[in-house]
Amino acid sequence: MKKVSSMARTFAFAAISALLLLQASAGLGQLTGSPTPSVPALTVSSGDLIEIGIYDNADLSGRFRVDEKGNITVPLLGLVHVEGMTAEQVGTTIENRYVEADILKAGKAHATVFIAEYATQGIWVNGEVKTPGLYPALGIRMLNDVMTAAGGVSMAASSKVIITRKSDPDHPVTVDYNPEALTPVVPRIQIFPGDTITVPRAGIVYVLGRVNRPGGFVLDGRKALTVETAMALAAGSESAAAMNHAHLVRTLEDGRKEDILLNVNKILDAKAPDVALKDGDILFIPTSTGKLVMQQAISSALNIGTSVLIYRTAYQ
Repeated sequence: MKKVSSMARTFAFAAISALLLLQASAGLGQLTGSPTPSVPALTVSSGDLIEIGIYDNADLSGRFRVDEKGNITVPLLGLVHVEGMTAEQVGTTIENRYVEADILKAGKAHATVFIAEYATQGIWVNGEVKTPGLYPALGIRMLNDVMTAAGGVSMAASSKVIITRKSDPDHPVTVDYNPEALTPVVPRIQIFPGDTITVPRAGIVYVLGRVNRPGGFVLDGRKALTVETAMALAAGSESAAAMNHAHLVRTLEDGRKEDILLNVNKILDAKAPDVALKDGDILFIPTSTGKLVMQQAISSALNIGTSVLIYRTAYQ
């Protein structure tokens, strides 16, 4: 048997170690799933406020607002175009300009740049959130992080959100988002500077009158809400309810109110077809001690105010 030299053994050991390390890295990548989000490089835009510090030269330091043409006015240099640059690139440009102008010596020109305010590269959150507005886009921002910063969704929010990318504004993306559901739906989506998140209003059906749990119930868009389901969400009727003289008040396209008389008892007993409800419908259960005429039902429908409770989790 031939002897293997010490150098050959060392070489073989190094090769095997490298192979094992490569396999381990591949396995880790499979375990982690999606790639690690990256921190977007924020660039300067018109309206941004830039803070520049020149080492040992306080007179050359200060805060400068980027004008509509993407320029800042720097002491002794005048206009310097910075739009589209990162903070590091702005610092390098300022250093080079001072050296070229023979104001500072090469090797001693040190500029530190900090973008104090991003006028156009924050993240806009609109629609049915508790605190809509512009939020900073520093570091890695995920969808749920931004939504949490905006106070979360309102009670009337849809279970979907619309993300409009600054890089592709003509193709907004709609995703499911419902952190309050029994099985939370919180997609891991990175949000970038300049993106806009819009939370649409969900459809709402109202069940009022002689029911145990009157209020508005959010349509989640995944299943139909019928009279039978709405009565279950409203915890059924009270003892004095006139279930055979219920009123469904519906708003027509021209704004008029339509009153539809329903026998809810027959629907619940499967003796009459169930009725699908639409956004804005009002199912009104009157009292059995007096007849509620059409005008009274419509009047009640028109007088729905902020005191009506809205329910989300019961349906979802």
